[in-house]
Parts: sequence; structure tokens; C-alpha cells
Amino acid sequence: MDAVDLRILDALQRDASIGNQALARQVRTSAPTCLRRVKRLRDAGLIERQIAVLSGERLAPLLGHGLTAIVEITLERQDALALESFERRVAADVAVQQCYRVSPGPDFVLVVHTRQMPDYLALAQRLFTADANVRNVKAYFSVKRSKFGAELPLSAPAAG
Repeated sequence: MDAVDLRILDALQRDASIGNQALARQVRTSAPTCLRRVKRLRDAGLIERQIAVLSGERLAPLLGHGLTAIVEITLERQDALALESFERRVAADVAVQQCYRVSPGPDFVLVVHTRQMPDYLALAQRLFTADANVRNVKAYFSVKRSKFGAELPLSAPAAG
């Protein structure tokens, strides 16, 4: 991992649709070298996947606004098996967009998105109420998304 790799990662996390030629120019390397490096970064798992971030606001007239909730979950038992089991189950649910194991406070914070309140209630039943190990659920419903991002701060390693 060197400064060129970091520039590639930084550029791709801002716009993954950039073509290889443009990316190579932007990171100041040749196109074949850039292509090899991107493949190596993918193979190493540093690039997990590429996605399109959709505009919920522009899709709302077609699909409805939907319902986004930030949900705090506290489990009754916090042993490794109980934590991993809950984490696997919620991560597999399509409505769960993000899952964080946190400390201190609740055990998990989830970001979930459903089309409407009955769908959220079904999700709550399926993931929280039906799980005897869930002790407490606290949901906050978003009224407006002011910012959404997934970029990680990258800087070149110090020369040493």
C-alpha cells in the first residue's frame, strides 16, 4: 500500500463510475498500472463493492418517502455467541442498511429503511420482538436526511 494506492482508493470512493483512463490521469499513473492496482485492491478486499447511491427525494414521487429509523438494541446476554448470532440475523435482513456493534450504551445501533410504518412494525416483530434475547429497543425516526456519506478519510503513510 503506497500513496498511489491511497489516491486510487480516495478517487474511487468519491466516484466509482470513473473510467480507468480518467482514474489513471487523476492519480498520475499509467492506465495499465492503474488497472492492475485496482484489481489488486479489490482482490485484497480493500474495495468491498461498488454501489449507486440513489436519491430518495427524487424517487419519493414514484415510491413514497419511505421510513428511515436509527434503532438502538440492547441484548439480555452479551456473550460472544449471542452478539454474533444477533448480528448475523439482522445483517441478513434487506431492510437493515447498516449495523454497528457499539460500546458503551446499547449493544447495537442499526439504520433501517422500510417503505412505511407497517413494514417497520413487521421488521420489529421479526428481528426484535421474536428474539427472546432482545431486552430493549429504542427507535428514532428520521424526518430529513441532511447528509449521507460513506467516504473514509485517507492520507498517505508517513515516510519512514
